Amino acid sequence: MTNPENVLKASKKGKTLMTFVTVSGNPTRAESEDITKLWQTSLWNNHIQAERYMIDDNRAIFMFKEGSQAWEAKDFLVEQERCLQVTIENKDYKGKHVKDANSDESKDEL
Repeated sequence: MTNPENVLKASKKGKTLMTFVTVSGNPTRAESEDITKLWQTSLWNNHIQAERYMIDDNRAIFMFKEGSQAWEAKDFLVEQERCLQVTIENKDYKGKHVKDANSDESKDEL
């Protein structure tokens, strides 16, 4: 278990953990509600128990009763097209479909 994420995951086993999830674009609260509800249902279908609480127009808290499941959920969430970012234990994980503004600028300069 040398990977720091695995150590964190093991330390959260059996404990409640909150994860912040941000929806990309400029969604309305209702749109974010629908998107995060779909994500929550997908997690439940994969036996990952997550409660979902909207905290802003584009942001939700996913609360895991079994904290070690948060990293499995993160792996799923960052693959979603509208996921901007997932934050677990103050560490940000960018969504894979998010365009990085810095990489676009460097391409223009070449």
